[in-house]
Amino acid sequence: MKVAFFSTKSYDRQFFESVNSRYNHELTFYDVPLSIKTAILATDCPAVCLFVNDTVDAATLEVLASRGVRLLALRSAGFNHVDLPKAADLGIKVVRVPAYSPYAVAEHAVTLVLALNRKIYRAYNRVRDDNFSLEGLLGFDLHGCTVGVVGTGRIGIVFAQIMQGFGCSLLGYDAFPNAQFTAIAHARYVDLPELLAHSDIISLHCPLLPETHHLINATAIAQMKPNTMLINTSRGGLIDTAAVIHGIKSGQIGYLGIDVYEQEEELFFQDLSDTIIQDDTFQLLQSFPNVIITAHQAFFTRNALEAIATTTLSNITHFEQGEPLENEVVYHPPASVQKTV
Repeated sequence: MKVAFFSTKSYDRQFFESVNSRYNHELTFYDVPLSIKTAILATDCPAVCLFVNDTVDAATLEVLASRGVRLLALRSAGFNHVDLPKAADLGIKVVRVPAYSPYAVAEHAVTLVLALNRKIYRAYNRVRDDNFSLEGLLGFDLHGCTVGVVGTGRIGIVFAQIMQGFGCSLLGYDAFPNAQFTAIAHARYVDLPELLAHSDIISLHCPLLPETHHLINATAIAQMKPNTMLINTSRGGLIDTAAVIHGIKSGQIGYLGIDVYEQEEELFFQDLSDTIIQDDTFQLLQSFPNVIITAHQAFFTRNALEAIATTTLSNITHFEQGEPLENEVVYHPPASVQKTV
């Protein structure tokens, strides 16, 4: 099957071409993002493969459908960037990669915790300048801390297990409790206000849905302990960035580690080192000494990229052969607009 790939980098081509030796699809790679302006590139390709910051709104979907696209293959777990109702109306199927390497993302979240706590980024730069002073580098023991895990799916569970290994107590919040979480020593579920009020470290591992948009807002931040560490490796929209900046200034948030950002589609996955970034909010975040930002790299391990390529091409093969799509994202209209018989 002919497949048009958008927003690709050299590593995407490397892993997909390697894995495709088992599937023999006809792959065409474009480095440009998918949008209404670039959708024409998918002409005569029944399948399109896209990434987290591609624009898949109604207008783009109309163009894709007119060009013969019948499948959107997301090489990601999240699907909040796709207009699912419009895709359903046009008869375009949507598949995703629900799990690739939970260890990759969970371990990156722990990396942010450790780097912020022990100020590794500041220490590294000091030593490079032959400054061996320890002033301003004071951290704290993770052992004995309370860690709040918001979202206890595969990634949240791995993160919780790692933090339990440091000797932390765990508080979990999830609309769908997971028995694997309570099986971890010193782990229990609580409601969100209690988690916010009692956690020294809070890590977000939930999907971006209408219900979770700006889950961390001014009200939530006011419920946190002063000097709380906040980590987000899920989706930027989980955090109200303006409220978090206010929380940093007030001292309510003592540390912030993020691998995702609300407006990242204009920034991440490209080299902007020779440009003037126009996003003042992002630049302000960058200026704080207690903030670490990484550019959506939590997933970026060899293991994860191979798993993403394998699942994506398998999804496309199942579609081509008319087999059930176990990783399909199915749109369910709200009850109030569902047709009655």
